[in-house]
Amino acid sequence: MMIRATVIALATAVGAITMLPGCAVTRGQSSVGEYVDDAGITASVKSKFVENKAVDATSIHVETLQGEVMLSGFAKNADEKASAERLAREVKGVKRVKNEIAIRN
Repeated sequence: MMIRATVIALATAVGAITMLPGCAVTRGQSSVGEYVDDAGITASVKSKFVENKAVDATSIHVETLQGEVMLSGFAKNADEKASAERLAREVKGVKRVKNEIAIRN
């Protein structure tokens, strides 16, 4: 009986340690819901980059805060930079896109 109680306590502790940090609100966001929405927007933008052959998804970084997407990294040319911005704007929930992508020479 003592072993069972120890196993249950250990499982509960491990669950709390792994789940609770995921609920933390960071970077000045006002709610956990917004944080989840921002993570979904970031994932959707990155997914569009992977699907689109005109954008090198590995060279462009995406961050989202309160619906505002910031793109950074490097593009091969102006067309790739513009395509990345256009794709980001098409994602549901995006309020604004800040394009800080540099063009490689």
